[in-house]
Amino acid sequence: MSLQRVASLETFVNVPSDRRPTRRGSTSSFAASERARKLTFNPLPESWNPVLDEDRDNNLSQPRAAFEVPQWKRILQVVVTVISCLFAAGIVFGYAALKPVLKKEGAYQDTCDGENTCVEIHLNLMFTVAAVATNVAALPIGAILDHYGPRVCGIIGAVFLSIGALLMSFARDLPFDAFLPGYLFLALGGPFTFISSFQLSNAFPRHSGLILALLTGAFDASSALFLVYRIIYGNTGGSFGHHKFFLVYLVVPVVILIFQLTILPKQSYKTVGEIIEEIEAPAFGEPSAASNAADTDDQVDEHTALLLDEEREHQQNVMHDIEELLGSNKVDKDQQVQREEAKNQNSGVWGVMHTHTAWEQIRSPWFVLICMFTVVQMTRINYFVATIRPQYEDLLGSTEKAVEINNFFDLALPLGGIISIPFIGLILDHTSTVTVLSTLVAVATMIGVLGVLPYTWAAYANIVLFVLYRPFYYTAVSDYSAKVFGFRTFGKVYGAIICLSGLFNFSQSALDYLFHRTFHDNPVPVNLILLVLGLVIGIFLVGFVSLKVRFLNRKREASAYVNGHGEY
Repeated sequence: MSLQRVASLETFVNVPSDRRPTRRGSTSSFAASERARKLTFNPLPESWNPVLDEDRDNNLSQPRAAFEVPQWKRILQVVVTVISCLFAAGIVFGYAALKPVLKKEGAYQDTCDGENTCVEIHLNLMFTVAAVATNVAALPIGAILDHYGPRVCGIIGAVFLSIGALLMSFARDLPFDAFLPGYLFLALGGPFTFISSFQLSNAFPRHSGLILALLTGAFDASSALFLVYRIIYGNTGGSFGHHKFFLVYLVVPVVILIFQLTILPKQSYKTVGEIIEEIEAPAFGEPSAASNAADTDDQVDEHTALLLDEEREHQQNVMHDIEELLGSNKVDKDQQVQREEAKNQNSGVWGVMHTHTAWEQIRSPWFVLICMFTVVQMTRINYFVATIRPQYEDLLGSTEKAVEINNFFDLALPLGGIISIPFIGLILDHTSTVTVLSTLVAVATMIGVLGVLPYTWAAYANIVLFVLYRPFYYTAVSDYSAKVFGFRTFGKVYGAIICLSGLFNFSQSALDYLFHRTFHDNPVPVNLILLVLGLVIGIFLVGFVSLKVRFLNRKREASAYVNGHGEY
């Protein structure tokens, strides 16, 4: 289970690099432009997909400053987006709650002639395809978002959700397997809704962290939708079947479509870096442009003077609006920069690959190891979600206990994501990357060990650790990518990690076959295979990063020593 999870949409501090002087002998313009780079989810190199003149005229993807939109409308936009994500962003990951209902409703009974194992494999394949699509879809969604803006993404998401709901509702009446494409379209509609909402954190820069936390919490909580439905299904004695439920669910994409066409922004909001660059950008491009214009003409006529006065007044109004939006003076901004510098220094790896091209980054061990680790962990996570009930039926030797464990998991999954949100940011901001990675490997190992123990207490402990580990893991991977590779290539590099990991999730079908057929519903061998793979790769990852951090620290200490004693 994954989508982009980011703790921050940009950084104020740029990695030291060779600074190119301008024609006036200054580096400030270059530094400002570097700082104002915004996070892009477009995985395609700009040279492959250049911005055409007609695209600029279209103005669909040109960002808009938040102060240009009334505060009440921005608040409303955040509220309706959180509600939209709550009902659409990650509903397919509530599969563990929906699966028993679909089995009772007779899904795949005709195809499998009533054989339970066959039904299990078909339903799990449905979830596997949806999980893979959710991750791979981030690549085209990034390109669409960057070129056409959040409204187009939101509308596409609403259309996909509608198609998915209709296919799921009428799956039993259609002459083909409609469950698989139906669940696939529900999965595709989620990231179109969720990823396009990230830019709303720039609507209130002072509260961007809170907005991102609300959106992430809504994504995690959305998996509880099928849990609520399963409870309703049980209380109605099965009369409120999946056909009625998914027809009622059509209200969600309709409401999202209305929101997109009336309330939500057509264009993304500018990042803080872009706004600060706007503050520093002079009204006439170069600082002395106006005076140079006056110097070329010995006398400025009345019309030119009026234009200059209007331009100055406009610039002052814009700067006032920006300062009011950011709520900060120079001292506050300096303190924010210092906090960012301290956070980056704590990580120990910040900036290590920022000056490299995306291809160089992807070929490096920094990428290969984190990608391999993500492949294994994402497969483990999605495999556990899909097979939790049959696993504990075998481990505990009781269907009743397995159902209790499954019910607890359905409730704990969304709650774990919500509860862990504030703590994840604190851990990532105040601990080193080596410590974070070591924690990931240690907790993953504990989950693997608990997952093979045939005890009820181990099952509950396993679930508690799992639901807290899952959001921490995905956020840590995005945090690692931003700190190691930088925001300039974030869309390409992080997108490649998630895409490759998603594609490898097709291995779940093979794991399913091993679990049900080869090992005769014994989950221990498959869990041990995943445990060993994750532990071995994790040790290599932590070892590599630790060695590199030590080398970087020695290099920085040597550089500080040389600078402190002067150079000759």
